[in-house]
Amino acid sequence: MLSGVDQWEMRAGDADRQRVADRLREALNEGRLTLDEYDERVQSAYAAKTYRDLDGLLSDLPVVPADRAQVVPVTSGYPTHPAQHGDRAAAPPNAVRDWLFDMWGPWAKVNLICVAIWFGTSLFADDVTFWPAFVAVPWGLVLVVMTLTGLASGEAYRWAAKRQARRERKWARNAPEE
Repeated sequence: MLSGVDQWEMRAGDADRQRVADRLREALNEGRLTLDEYDERVQSAYAAKTYRDLDGLLSDLPVVPADRAQVVPVTSGYPTHPAQHGDRAAAPPNAVRDWLFDMWGPWAKVNLICVAIWFGTSLFADDVTFWPAFVAVPWGLVLVVMTLTGLASGEAYRWAAKRQARRERKWARNAPEE
């Protein structure tokens, strides 16, 4: 009880309703609900006023891991995944390295191709101006600035969280049905 009020009678927020709707969508995808049941429950979820109303919509579904949808009071407006705010502790161990490879990899590939072309053409030409520098230097300067600002702001960790979320969505779409 929180100051005389039953926790389950507390009013639910939009984030709570959305988590229940997401869990219901997962249950539909898992084959646990028919389309009609899903539609009816999602409408009830968005119309729910209390946590008890929301909990009843999930009561006959299996319990899910803690990182997935649950009916619990929301204590802040922050996303449930801390890495979305650049939290280093929640990010994969190689987040910065992978982010740097993702940023600088295309630059390196393009410049290797340009240098190879320059080398091949300079064998037969009188003018051997190193023109790949006109590609490498401006693009490299932009990348240096983006890298420094990204490292300072935690962009690598947000990038890693988004990449992980994309992988999880892709995996969920391709998972075999039961």
